[in-house]
Amino acid sequence: MGFQGIIFDLDGVICSTDHYHYLAWKALSDRLGIPFDLERNNLLRGVSRMDSLEIILEKSSKQYSEQEKEIFAAEKNSLYRESLKEMTPDDLIEEVRQTLEKLRIMGLKLAIGSSSKNAPFILERIGLGTFFDAVADGNSITRSKPDPEVFLQAADMLGLTPGQCLVVEDARAGVEAGVAGGFSVAAMGDAWDDQRAAYHLHRFCDLLKIAG
Repeated sequence: MGFQGIIFDLDGVICSTDHYHYLAWKALSDRLGIPFDLERNNLLRGVSRMDSLEIILEKSSKQYSEQEKEIFAAEKNSLYRESLKEMTPDDLIEEVRQTLEKLRIMGLKLAIGSSSKNAPFILERIGLGTFFDAVADGNSITRSKPDPEVFLQAADMLGLTPGQCLVVEDARAGVEAGVAGGFSVAAMGDAWDDQRAAYHLHRFCDLLKIAG
């Protein structure tokens, strides 16, 4: 209790773009003749783009150069960003919107800590482009989760210590990152039962009880 700031993962916590990610990776995998399905896609949750590509290429019978991998990653991102254009503020669940506004009224500093390089674009599409006090994302870090770098950077941008911040995550790699960085973590979604988390959210609005 007594948190001064909350750092949110973006995808799966504030909004969901999992389906768009899956379609883009699936299109690339199909073109390369690599088996890829929803179960395999779950291994990519909270993982950076290049690390996700490496996981996909593990199923390939071919070896690819670093230059080819960069081209594949750019192709996937192009497909993904094109599909993200379909997102609107209606993709932000009303419970999430109201909870964020109430947390702001309570005086908490709010930040995003996401491995995605598309975080600013997604936030703009769902109407939260200027809402958060800080955004640490894949454009400003060198190590993706489960490394705690993105959360440590977000806390620093807020002018707070890890002990003053709560991290909200739906991926086990994110929970691991938060704990490794010295943060208390509230787990939800797929990571709800992760025992490393200090709090387990049944609903997003449960944050109001924790922060209150």
